[in-house]
Amino acid sequence: MVSAVENMAANTSWAALGKATDLRNRILFTLGLLIVYRLGTFIPVPGIDGVALRQFMEQAGQGIGGMVSMFTGGALGRMGIFALGIMPYISASIIVQLLTSMVPSLEQLKKEGEQGRKKINQYTRYGTVFLATLQAYGLAVSLEAGDIVTDPGFFFRASCVITLVGGTMFLMWLGEQITARGIGNGISLIIFVGIIAELPAALAQFFASGRSGALSPAVIIGVIVMVIVTIMFVVFMERALRKIHIQYPRRQVGMKVYDGGSSHLPVKVNPSGVIPAIFASSLLLLPVTISTFSGNSTNPVMSWLLANFGPGQPLYLAFFTVMIIFFAYFYTFNVSFKPDDVADNLKNQNGFIPGIRPGKKTSEYLEYVVNRVLVLGSGYLAAVCLLPEILRGQFAIPFYFGGTSVLIVVSVTMDTIQQVQSHLLAHQYEGLLEKSQLRGRSGSKSRKKRSPVRR
Repeated sequence: MVSAVENMAANTSWAALGKATDLRNRILFTLGLLIVYRLGTFIPVPGIDGVALRQFMEQAGQGIGGMVSMFTGGALGRMGIFALGIMPYISASIIVQLLTSMVPSLEQLKKEGEQGRKKINQYTRYGTVFLATLQAYGLAVSLEAGDIVTDPGFFFRASCVITLVGGTMFLMWLGEQITARGIGNGISLIIFVGIIAELPAALAQFFASGRSGALSPAVIIGVIVMVIVTIMFVVFMERALRKIHIQYPRRQVGMKVYDGGSSHLPVKVNPSGVIPAIFASSLLLLPVTISTFSGNSTNPVMSWLLANFGPGQPLYLAFFTVMIIFFAYFYTFNVSFKPDDVADNLKNQNGFIPGIRPGKKTSEYLEYVVNRVLVLGSGYLAAVCLLPEILRGQFAIPFYFGGTSVLIVVSVTMDTIQQVQSHLLAHQYEGLLEKSQLRGRSGSKSRKKRSPVRR
């Protein structure tokens, strides 16, 4: 039987958007900040030789340079002030979350509620500044080694570091503002917009290769079919659930006796969403970005990185797979689904899983179920992220196409639409409450008018 909430959600129409003033303001606020981000990608870092940079990126666009440029919304290809993108913040978040699980003082701080969360966020910001400074300095040195700088020296390095670190911190602030006052996750939306902005140029280049004969019609049709199938598969897997039956006993409150009920605890096949793919990509982009810009250098370490950690290379694929699986498990059990917390909440609500004792046994059972579900979820993430990489290397597609990009675009789109629908549903509830209050007042007034007059 369909519940009232599900019935209302099914009847929610986008025409209600015009009446939901708060939701409309949130959407406009989000769009405004994303436009600011896109404008910032076109503001160049001072001291860059534009012609040399353009020639270099045309040569590197088919390799790792295309991937890095897509994840930064083209800012790296133009050496804009947002060239580092949001990746330093993501890397700092990874490090802080790892330390939170290993350091007892940070773990205790995490349990202190809102105050502890603010303190951990502050540590994450400090880590972002530190990592962004290291990456910006390494990128400045790499640009000088690649003869892309008009006036190399200390002043260029200082201005490059200050500009890039400031751009990353501004992006972090934009993401936090979108999350707090807009719609969706701000960090994910920034990456999403960067990928979407680069897609038209990549598709134009792809079809131009087909017209010139560099790609056969069979390859073009095959790539289009693969993208459609991948999108359908991602949507199916992101909506897939493992439902755990929950039973509530009969209880007495005062003089009333409430019958016991049953429900289910939904466990997504991929509880961590797109986060493992973003985390793994951020770890891969840092060393390879520096090695790409210092490709003319004789440094053996950089040459080895460029040769073995490019897209399609065996070490790249192996490291990418291991990182995706690791972050899928780590993020699920530390952030999105904690078996101990879920078991405690069920115990406090007098709920239990049939045949399982409340408390520790329930936590162990939930951990067992989630572990088995994550085998499928992490394998799905790895397959979606790696299969296009392998096919791209085999068929020599002349632009960067990765499953990570498709996964991010589809997942962020679904999450954002779901949040919009949640706001519309809340607006409908508010409208129903206001109508009921108005009816109650009008009814009381009419009853007062109809009351008999004493004689």
